[in-house]
Amino acid sequence: MIKLEGKKALITGGSRGIGRATALLLAEAGADVAINYVRNEKAAAEVKLKIEGYGRHCLVLKADLSQEVEAKKLVEEVISVWGKVDYLINNAGIWTYGEMGQMSTEIWRETMQLNLDAVFYMINAVVPYMKKEGGGVIVNVSSTAGVRGEAYHSHYAASKGALHALTKSLAVELAPYGIRINCVAPGWVDTDMCAEVFADPEFRRSIENSIPLKRIAQPEDIAGPILFLVSDLARHMTGTIIHVNGGSVLCGA
Repeated sequence: MIKLEGKKALITGGSRGIGRATALLLAEAGADVAINYVRNEKAAAEVKLKIEGYGRHCLVLKADLSQEVEAKKLVEEVISVWGKVDYLINNAGIWTYGEMGQMSTEIWRETMQLNLDAVFYMINAVVPYMKKEGGGVIVNVSSTAGVRGEAYHSHYAASKGALHALTKSLAVELAPYGIRINCVAPGWVDTDMCAEVFADPEFRRSIENSIPLKRIAQPEDIAGPILFLVSDLARHMTGTIIHVNGGSVLCGA
């Protein structure tokens, strides 16, 4: 039912986890997809191969999005090939431990630079092109931590909460240009980012038991709502935070 033929999607952090699953799902729906990576060129190449297996075009570009010049260059490179970006999915991010009173400024800044600053850089770079095309869709990937907070990860929670405010603010600002912007806020997801903590079977079981649906989300569980948001099925949705957490956090923020 969702058909994205002729559409061009740019997904940050598209070589693994949620970004990878989203890239494959959008390609399966008919979109050409551009992804960036920072270190794992092999994983990015594997995503490209799978996307091409769907008969779609895939661009793979190396970029450290915490650096404004590289984020801007990424957008410009995609535009130089395709001439437009219909969908921007801001997925790249990090999750690190930080105890207040002992957290270094470097850890705080690293998280803000990639989880928040990079999103600003990408949106700021792509919006002029979307305005020129008469519209577009932006989806920010945040977290339940941005709603309820998260002890020992306050820097991460703060960065994701800021994404919610950014999304709502830009929804009003960009609506006159036909640009929709929404946010998907996952709970626990079985990705590389959580591999270390999930390596403890007891901790993993405790997380599963804390979720009403009694399962930890797979990346595909987050990719589905993202596909919905970029599609015309969500044409009357902007400034919305969609929570995908198995019922573990029930809120309307």
